[in-house]
Amino acid sequence: QVQLVESGGGLVQAGGSLRLSCAASERTFRLYNMGWFRQAPGKEREFVARISWSTSNTYYADSVKGRFTISRDNAKNTVYLQMNTLTLADTAVYYCDAENSDHHYWGQGTQVTVSS
Repeated sequence: QVQLVESGGGLVQAGGSLRLSCAASERTFRLYNMGWFRQAPGKEREFVARISWSTSNTYYADSVKGRFTISRDNAKNTVYLQMNTLTLADTAVYYCDAENSDHHYWGQGTQVTVSS
């Protein structure tokens, strides 16, 4: 069982930046593809970004491409989401996930609120 704990959310003005962190309990963290999803009020959870375990290739939703950067530090069992140029549309609960061919785990989420 992998436990994921997100942090770094908060209130930020439009145009500002935040960095989310997701710490994993599992020592085999490096074998999981890691990602970020978000869910805004009244909307379905949507994909934001993913980083692969093997090549560290990254993938982004079109809505965040060029503004968000996902990265991982396998030595710290942590994945990050650097969010720049935030807009009101980025307001959501952000969830970290870890997946491989056998398992899929979710964190509890961290709230990001962008104000005008």
